Amino acid sequence: MKKIARYFKECWFEMKNVSWPTRSVVIHSTWIVIISTIVFAVVLGLVDTVLGLCLDLIF
Repeated sequence: MKKIARYFKECWFEMKNVSWPTRSVVIHSTWIVIISTIVFAVVLGLVDTVLGLCLDLIF
């Protein structure tokens, strides 16, 4: 039981030392992830369409 208590005490101590991002940094990073995901999905969709058309021409 002492090991579990020590583990949580050490976790709590480490969490105090974490450098948390500001709200604006989190919002900015979230937008970057959303936009890059959309761009990647569009590019992947175009590649899939082109390859599908090429395969239709071959077979």
